[in-house]
Amino acid sequence: ATGAPGSRVELGDVGLNPTRTGALDVLRAMGARFDGAPDREWSGEPVGDLRVDAAPLGPGAVEGDLVVRAIDELPVLAVAGALGGGQRVRGAGELRVKESDRIAGVARLLAALGVGVDVRDDGFDVPAGATLRGGAVDSRGDHRIAMSAAVAALIARGPVRVTGFSAVATSYPSFLADLVALGGRWEPG
Repeated sequence: ATGAPGSRVELGDVGLNPTRTGALDVLRAMGARFDGAPDREWSGEPVGDLRVDAAPLGPGAVEGDLVVRAIDELPVLAVAGALGGGQRVRGAGELRVKESDRIAGVARLLAALGVGVDVRDDGFDVPAGATLRGGAVDSRGDHRIAMSAAVAALIARGPVRVTGFSAVATSYPSFLADLVALGGRWEPG
């Protein structure tokens, strides 16, 4: 929502455990506009409702304790960085040994959409002011890369084809239904 001009998304019952909200902290530091705070518990975890409004994004940086708190969201934060002022990620060598080498996966994803990424052993740099064009992304069976490609497709200047998308069922079986409910489009292929 923050990257698509004119967008507003309201999300209910969002998990807001501070050990898992690193992505929100990164986006907030980049200039994302969202409101909400934990106001109840669900299964012993703090939850709340969030409203996210479109906003231009500035540069982002993920290092130190933010890496641990946003490790699973780093691929989609790289997409956010490409839309805005860039993204610097350091200390995330763990990404090399997830379901796939996610550092290489992020680089392949963004390269397929026309954005060069400077890859490091423990992270990457996404340049500022990139334009995401259409292209073909091979998720190589990594659910986080596949979902990040789908998010990139929402704001890319052309269609994005994602192979290996079925891996999304690993962590988010209703992802496509939720994407469509938010106004996204997809075609089987």
